Amino acid sequence: MTAREVVVGQAAVDGLLEVLDLAQTGDMAFQGMSPQVGSQRVYGGQVAGQALVAAGRTVDPSRTVHSLHGYFVRPGDPAEPIEFQVENVRDGRSFSVRRSVALQHDKPIFFMSASFQRQEEGLDHQAPAPLDVPGPDGVPTMSERLARYPERLGIWATIPRPIDVRYVGEPGWVRPGDRPADPHQRVWMRIDGKLPDDPLLHACALTYASDLTLLDSVLSVHGEVWGPGGLVGASLDHALWFHRPFRADEWFLYDCWSPSASGGRGLATGRMFTADGRQIASAVQEGLLRRVGG
Repeated sequence: MTAREVVVGQAAVDGLLEVLDLAQTGDMAFQGMSPQVGSQRVYGGQVAGQALVAAGRTVDPSRTVHSLHGYFVRPGDPAEPIEFQVENVRDGRSFSVRRSVALQHDKPIFFMSASFQRQEEGLDHQAPAPLDVPGPDGVPTMSERLARYPERLGIWATIPRPIDVRYVGEPGWVRPGDRPADPHQRVWMRIDGKLPDDPLLHACALTYASDLTLLDSVLSVHGEVWGPGGLVGASLDHALWFHRPFRADEWFLYDCWSPSASGGRGLATGRMFTADGRQIASAVQEGLLRRVGG
């Protein structure tokens, strides 16, 4: 990576940190903004990450988030501030539960329940990480892939890129016919710069990243693509479980697949592994998928 690429990557990460740094407007109320990048709606991972920031700021820092469940109910307007209202559902001896609602024009666009737990010891096991997957240095960078498909750049140009994303297989935005069917969608990711040490911030950054490529796996089963000649989609809901400590600015493998698609909806699930094979998180999402022009 060149010195210029490092500077550009950190600048994008600093922009993400600004997006996640909500202004507190009341005891349990916060306000967030969207980056001005020309997109027609707020990126789902952004509002989910911001909702987790809002919830987490009302919880004792000794308790870390272990799960979240959210629903996208309306498209968000990136030109308007997003108001977050947090409800303290419960503070128990070991767990704290919060409900975080994102609003624009006094209507919810997203709501989330998140649970936080104090550190405990217990049983420890995990399924093994995928075998024979090339490391992040062994697959093309996003810039290298985009160079082959300049006409598809618009799909990615509307999303901020503070994340270094490296697909092991073909991305979902290649030309129709260029993507073989594959039961898995595997992507190496990391925040493309340095993050502060705050565990909540790393969880929010991972939440931001988790929505970026998950639905690709639904299309991957059929060799389908996003955009012209393919499909358009939108996230309907999102669930994420955090299993072990991690840093979102270090490489993790996002191993995704789709167990079912029907009725214009597709279900996607994914596991996240560190480079040394520790499973740090699991995600499940259902999305709306429609043929372009259909």
